[in-house]
Amino acid sequence: MPLPRTRGTALRQRLAELRGPAVPPKSLDARALAALAANPGCNRRALLDGAGVDKAKLAGALGSPSAFGQSQFAFMRGNAFEARVKADGGAELLRLVHEKLDPGAEPPTAGVVPDLSAVGPEGRAARTALALREATAAGGWTLLDHPMLALDVAGSPAFLEPDAVVVHPDGGWTVVEIKSFPMLDGSADPAKVGAAARQSAVYVLALEEVAAHLGAQPEGRAGGGGTTVLDSSTPAEAPRRRSASDSVPVPEVHHRVLLVCPKDFSNLPTASAVDVRKQRAVTRRQLGRLTRVEDIAAALPEGTCFSPDLPTADLTTAVESVPATYAPECLSACELAFHCRDRSRAEGAVTSLGRSLRADLGGLTTVGDVLAAAHGEAGDPDDPAVAALRRAAQLRAEALGARSLGVGPPGAEAPGVEPSGAAASAAAAPEAAASGAVAPGVVASGAEASGVRDGAVCR
Repeated sequence: MPLPRTRGTALRQRLAELRGPAVPPKSLDARALAALAANPGCNRRALLDGAGVDKAKLAGALGSPSAFGQSQFAFMRGNAFEARVKADGGAELLRLVHEKLDPGAEPPTAGVVPDLSAVGPEGRAARTALALREATAAGGWTLLDHPMLALDVAGSPAFLEPDAVVVHPDGGWTVVEIKSFPMLDGSADPAKVGAAARQSAVYVLALEEVAAHLGAQPEGRAGGGGTTVLDSSTPAEAPRRRSASDSVPVPEVHHRVLLVCPKDFSNLPTASAVDVRKQRAVTRRQLGRLTRVEDIAAALPEGTCFSPDLPTADLTTAVESVPATYAPECLSACELAFHCRDRSRAEGAVTSLGRSLRADLGGLTTVGDVLAAAHGEAGDPDDPAVAALRRAAQLRAEALGARSLGVGPPGAEAPGVEPSGAAASAAAAPEAAASGAVAPGVVASGAEASGVRDGAVCR
């Protein structure tokens, strides 16, 4: 007799249909989750990630393959360095945690490394929760190697696998992130450290869900399976709280994570403590803004499927049925960025030129609107953005001696109004903006700057 169709099973079946009946799901890692949280208004990415669609294969099938990823050499080097850090039962890793985060505790002599193997991600997540509970009660140093954590993302569970989690003798939990980029003279590349901090913040949020779940269970029942519930008062904000039964204390999830990197140009590990409270707060707020995956899926036409085996025309129609919010920052974070950029340029959206310019232009959302406002053909003259655009067009006409061409019509200028940088740039070369090119004087934002060559944006 088949099991009754519940809301959870119905959603999983719907996501499987969107992914393709013969396509296995791609797990959502913390790096992708941090990128998703950075652009919460993009329903396309939220749905594709929630359904487990491989966006790299999807982009290739659409004819716009992604152009980023980790090289095989870097992957092998990172694995070799991680194996060295965790050798001998994680003795060196526990020493670094003690030195950088908990020097007042008893020095680790022989840490415990529990076996976290289980069937499926749900089984591994339940086994991890049980190991965390047992390690917290034991009161010693414990190293969890590649534990499995679950985090609810827009109504769909995401299973995350941090490099390591260390349980302190006092019962506190610390996330450990191991990276292969070097730490030179005690400091590393700020951009890479920031990316590692955002990734670690996702793990901290997932650990807080586990801690809240353990604290909500009576003694002897914590650590079992089931769906974790995020408490409104997190363990980091109220450490060592007790459950209603006053029997299981909620463990403290430390807001400082340990970043382990190679020292200088050697393969010796060194570490630094990174405070991720800001990244954690931003990620939590952004994840809360995500539209639920089931709501996005319910709005799609019947029969929509994102299987890369479909014809290109059908696949393009399916992808375009889900709204996207493109920005140049997507180029370094999403495999579908090139496809979305081409569509954004074809529609004339000003966000394809950068979020800062979009913010300066206010209600002018397309390049056509910007050009019409700059030429005095549309727009409210009392709008500061419109006034700045007209003033910029007037100054450009005067500089080029082209007032007779009608670029700056009489009465279009607003005396005393100086155009802002982004507005002046948009009006400086309207033909270039309309064609997707970057005009002289326009500074491309974010990842778009890496593709600027001789005044034109290229791949």
